[in-house]
Amino acid sequence: MEPPKGFLLSLWHFICFLPYFIGLLLLGILKGIIFCPLICVVMTIGNSGIILGLLPVHAVWTCYCILSTRLLGPLLKFFLCICLLLCVGLWPVLGIAGSILAGALYGFLSPVFATFDAVGEGKSNMFFHCFFDGTWSTVKGSITVVRDFRDVCLITYFSLMSDLRQQVLPDGKCYEIRLLHLPGAIVAGILGIIVDLPVISVIALCKSPYMLLKGWRRLFHDLIGREGPFLETICVPFAGLVILLWPLAVIGAVLGSIVASVFLGAYAGVIAYQESSFWFGLCYIVASLAIYDEYSNDVLDMREGSCFPRPKYQKKTNPWGDSRASSFSKPPSRVESFNTQRVDLNPLELLEALFKECQRQGEIMVSEGLITQKDIADAKAQNGGKVISIGLPAYCILQSLLCSAISGSPGLLLSDGTEITSANRPKDAFFDWFFNPFMIMKDQMKVANLSEAEEDYLGKLVLLCGDATRLKILNINSPTDSELRRAELDGLARRLQGLTKSISRSPTYWRQFENLVKTLSDNLSKKNDGSISSNGSRAIQRSWSALPRMFSLKSFKRKTSSNGFDDSESQPVVTRDVDIV
Repeated sequence: MEPPKGFLLSLWHFICFLPYFIGLLLLGILKGIIFCPLICVVMTIGNSGIILGLLPVHAVWTCYCILSTRLLGPLLKFFLCICLLLCVGLWPVLGIAGSILAGALYGFLSPVFATFDAVGEGKSNMFFHCFFDGTWSTVKGSITVVRDFRDVCLITYFSLMSDLRQQVLPDGKCYEIRLLHLPGAIVAGILGIIVDLPVISVIALCKSPYMLLKGWRRLFHDLIGREGPFLETICVPFAGLVILLWPLAVIGAVLGSIVASVFLGAYAGVIAYQESSFWFGLCYIVASLAIYDEYSNDVLDMREGSCFPRPKYQKKTNPWGDSRASSFSKPPSRVESFNTQRVDLNPLELLEALFKECQRQGEIMVSEGLITQKDIADAKAQNGGKVISIGLPAYCILQSLLCSAISGSPGLLLSDGTEITSANRPKDAFFDWFFNPFMIMKDQMKVANLSEAEEDYLGKLVLLCGDATRLKILNINSPTDSELRRAELDGLARRLQGLTKSISRSPTYWRQFENLVKTLSDNLSKKNDGSISSNGSRAIQRSWSALPRMFSLKSFKRKTSSNGFDDSESQPVVTRDVDIV
């Protein structure tokens, strides 16, 4: 739909659309009022049951892990155990209160947004979807939230506690409280709160009128000219809602700044303790005001810099300072963002794409006998089944890194040809934790210039999580005699498995993982049933439709052994064609 030309025509289209917008808004609010209590009850009861049911287990196990770890010193363990008592009392209160608030907001806002989305371009039977969308989908979404919260409390929590017990510093030392610097750190943190809270509050209040007027000016300018958020018809209702609720957004920004000032000021105690200097803590208190002032100027597109001084508060300079400065020095152009075709990605879509690739590659590995019934049983029981939960996703990511390095891509390539770069990557901190390390690993693989045999060996090492027994059974040996080269390959495998393990702690990961295990289990059952019904043996049957999509099957060929593996010489040679995650 082309934007209307001319001021009067644009104003007439806006006036004609206004009754539809008000009607959709009232319908969405009505559905929100109806479903808000139900969703709030579902999420509150579900999350509260999980919190209260697991509270004794969490308290006892956390205390045990803190006391048994070799990563912490005696004084730090004692301090954390005292803090644990406070957390045990606050966790149910905060958890239940947060569930009530989240349930109320989700139950009210989800039907409202779904109502507007039902009249988007390309939608059929809009009248029906205006009433139906946002009803049952909101109920299912609330159940999904409870399920993800359960996965966090059961799987992610115990994974983190397991790492805490097993981790040891390389030098054999442990983290300990330095009692000599603790009083100065406490005083610096208190002074930081006393100074930052009123000063930052005044700065936020002074800049709030400018934020209100400039936001309205920009939104009305885009509304009249059908630019920015008003370019697409589906965005008009949301952008109109933003105009009406913009004062609330300004109030929320001011309140958020006031709350953040407490933590920003208290961080002075951390600086004083880290640098072992009370003076650096005082310097940070002054510098934090300049940091907030500069950040707010960047957000509001005001004059760069700050009227506050910014003294040095760390002995070592920040290694990311130059890169961040360069990223802010060239802000993205608004014109380019609307004229250039660009695919914006979000973490959920990338996670779904990863598991689709895991399912495809897993089916191939099941047919090849690399993934066994024991692996699937361990994954179902969550009893250390690392081959499927960690090895298989890590293997798919490895293929993406290898292909990205070989093709010389500036980012990461997906299986459908989509390229993840710094321009279209998801803009959230969680994704940044993994995107930058993966880019570093890609560059390391490019510099290492791995041979085909080394890539195959690295893939098996990642898939089997370095299991020496299975590597020996499959007769998998390192292709190089150099100890340095073997150590380099082992280090790459361990880092990739560690990053994949961190990804597996996200709540949505385990929902996708359960579907993957079920699919692989069904495929293995069909393979076994088909093999037994055909000739009573455990011969592996291949699907010819899967052959063009197989990747580097030559790397998984092995000699005939007593456990019934096929002879590698009897298999047809498959061209090396690495699929991209």
